[in-house]
Amino acid sequence: MPEKPLAPESSPPGRSAVRTLLRLWPYVRPVRVRLFTAAAVAVVASCLSLVIPLVLKWMVDGPVADRDPGGVWLGALYLLLLGVAEALLFGLRRWLVARPLASVEARMRGELFGRLQRLPIAFHDRWASGQLLSRGTTDLMLVRMFLAFPLTFLVVNGVTILVGYVLLLAQDPALGLVLLTPVVPLVVVCSLFESRYALVARRAQDQVGDLTTVVEESVLGIRIVKGFGRHRSQAEAFRALTALLRGTELTKARLLAAIWALITLLPELAIGAALVLGTVRVADGELSAGTLVAFLSTALALRWPVESIGFLIAMSQEAATATERYFEVMDAEEETDHGGPGAGGVPVRGGAADGVRFEGVSFRHPDAPPDAPPVLDGVDLHIRPGETLALVGGTGSGKTTLTALVPRLHEVTAGRILLDGEDIALMGRERLRSLVAVAFEEPTLFSASVGENVLMGADAGAGEPELRRALAVAQADGFVDRLPEGARTQVGEQGLSLSGGQRQRLALARAVVGRPRFLILDDPLSALDVHTEARVEAALREVLRETTALVVAHRPSTVMLADRVALLSGGRIAAVGTHQELLRSSAEYAWLMSGDGKAGADGRRDGER
Repeated sequence: MPEKPLAPESSPPGRSAVRTLLRLWPYVRPVRVRLFTAAAVAVVASCLSLVIPLVLKWMVDGPVADRDPGGVWLGALYLLLLGVAEALLFGLRRWLVARPLASVEARMRGELFGRLQRLPIAFHDRWASGQLLSRGTTDLMLVRMFLAFPLTFLVVNGVTILVGYVLLLAQDPALGLVLLTPVVPLVVVCSLFESRYALVARRAQDQVGDLTTVVEESVLGIRIVKGFGRHRSQAEAFRALTALLRGTELTKARLLAAIWALITLLPELAIGAALVLGTVRVADGELSAGTLVAFLSTALALRWPVESIGFLIAMSQEAATATERYFEVMDAEEETDHGGPGAGGVPVRGGAADGVRFEGVSFRHPDAPPDAPPVLDGVDLHIRPGETLALVGGTGSGKTTLTALVPRLHEVTAGRILLDGEDIALMGRERLRSLVAVAFEEPTLFSASVGENVLMGADAGAGEPELRRALAVAQADGFVDRLPEGARTQVGEQGLSLSGGQRQRLALARAVVGRPRFLILDDPLSALDVHTEARVEAALREVLRETTALVVAHRPSTVMLADRVALLSGGRIAAVGTHQELLRSSAEYAWLMSGDGKAGADGRRDGER
């Protein structure tokens, strides 16, 4: 069962639903004219229903009492026209809000997606993907539904109730006061309901995120599930989360049923009391029959606005929770460019070639315990211009973390990294990542064509020549040409229609297609057979002559691509030299290269996640 990420399971104490929902105003403001117009139209339509009792009063005290059929038919015509006008106005309201609210939802979803692209890797490490997915789908749907219905009708019904009670008091003050008696109990009940429902609504929406995570992981990991026969355990995890969500939804249903029953019962009792009192007064001649009919008709017309309060509050609470969850992501701190020299693309030292320098670089994961040792601790390393340096170390020594610091996928905790003399912390991220290309150990492909996946690593103007060259370097041109549509073949989600070696070669092609100034390769040949590996190494040597490269290596064959080797041990650079020099001078390096094992000796936290 996935751990819950940063999002709390329940709303924080004292949270104001109104204050939370007001954060939607920047998104609503561009369409406010149509929304306000729609609300005004709905108010007019709702108030038309209050005119019907006045027509009934006129009919009962006039044409009906006078036995005038013509007057009765005229009154019926008035009622028909009022009904048609009310229906048309409510239809106009829906037409007014449909398009603008769809655009509000689309804008919010677009901004959420953009925000996710700009948030640091540390954020994504902590958050379950299902939680993020539910915020971009279910939660935004709840927000749109709130803007379309509860927001409008909280205003419309409030105005309708106010106007209706004014009419009731004008028709007969005594009976009007009778119908006002449930107001105080209803206010108390609604207040209690709102606070309890907010907690349950938050819990339900978090559980939807957890359930989405399980479904997503089961689909993406279907080969593992089937390969190890773990469908039963996955099904049990799914059923457990489903049972939790079902229980929470039933709690919501019970709360809603209770508030609905009370909101229905109290006004009904008041209407019953008014009916008895009014009938007695009509019998005593203190009240006309038409007035009693109009009074009761008005009271019945107010039943729906009053009874709807419960579920309108419920929908508003769910929307407030959805808004809160949405802004938990939007409020997360983005990757920031600190500005300063080089941020705009001008080299600090005139672009003098100096390669890559790590000066006192330390790194600790943001969520690491305070007493945990850092993954990297005072790393000093210089990769000369045009040089290829192999980085070797045991599992968990921090090799992948070190390479991730160069394109600023993580930020250094201390020290600095220089590219040709420029501090990368002072460079704009866009410019930095145009200089540095990365091929990760676990290749990720997107639901796009082979060519589109590879050309992600190139400038916008790159085309077929660059694509063919990169595929040739990665020794991927052969299998790509055998695909049904060649480089235009869609690889499918995560590229799972390809083998691990094929995906890795395409990832390598993506890294080299843009002829990067600096190249980071994280064990780029681990999934290749020995024959393909030899061919890729031969082609890769030509590419490495044109760039400054840092290559994470686990095997001697990969190390042989490098000019020098750095041994990372205990979060520090333990030795630097050629392959032969380190074999003679470092027992740890010789052991790692012997193939006897890859286990790290320090047992510290895995820095290669």
